[in-house]
Amino acid sequence: MNFDISKVRHSKEKTYGFLTLLIGTLVWLGIAAGILYIATTESIGILFVFLFYILIIWFFSYVARSLVRAYMMGHYVLVSEQQFPHLHKMVAEGAQKLGLREAPRAFVYNSSGVINAMALTLVGRTRYIWLTSALIDSDDEEQVRFVIGHELGHHVAGHLDEPWSFLRLPGLIIPFLGQAYSRARELTCDRVGLVVSGNLKSSRTALQMLACGSAKLNAQMNPNAFEEQDKMVPSIAGFFLNIFSLYPRHTRRVAALSEWRNALSGIPSAPSRPVQTGRAEPQIA
Repeated sequence: MNFDISKVRHSKEKTYGFLTLLIGTLVWLGIAAGILYIATTESIGILFVFLFYILIIWFFSYVARSLVRAYMMGHYVLVSEQQFPHLHKMVAEGAQKLGLREAPRAFVYNSSGVINAMALTLVGRTRYIWLTSALIDSDDEEQVRFVIGHELGHHVAGHLDEPWSFLRLPGLIIPFLGQAYSRARELTCDRVGLVVSGNLKSSRTALQMLACGSAKLNAQMNPNAFEEQDKMVPSIAGFFLNIFSLYPRHTRRVAALSEWRNALSGIPSAPSRPVQTGRAEPQIA
């Protein structure tokens, strides 16, 4: 069965995505109309001045992205069939499952202890995924698969595609709206990560690892207990922290993923279980 992002996309992303696209399109149309009016009533030279500045901005953006790509090629490790084949297989299988015509090129880089991953496009239409060394060391194989699925989600959901990203730009500058749209996109990609992973527990603990960050405690993590923490967040302070943030709080992401999975299966949330003791050594890829 073909993957359909519309069935996975979070409802808030649909709402905020529409608003940012609408506002952005109207702003760009207003700017274009203003430039045309000035050019026709004042001087055609003003039009060329605006076009010149647009060209300069595009040129510097192109140069910056080219430099980033050059740095990536020379300093990061390209994941391939010859280099970290197990990671390459995860990316290829995830891309195939999501219906991407071509799997993004994945890189691992030394993050000096920072656990993170990123999806991006640079020069051209090539898609990329960055995975930090700390993330690989801290997560087990199934958790890494979820993270890869999450980053693939940004690509399959069109979050980085042009011209839509450009059209949305004015809407993203509006206070709180841009942040709300960003948070909704992350919730969508968490769902895509679960689709790729196929393992709810690993998906939830992968999100929990962002808060924990300990490879030794990895196997002991209880996502149910962590999810319960979300109820302890003070409502007013939590609200203000949330509206200024580009990412949902970690506890909310775990809870939201459980709620979506349970809604699909029609089963109630599982009760929290006691944390099991034990030790897990770091997974080094």
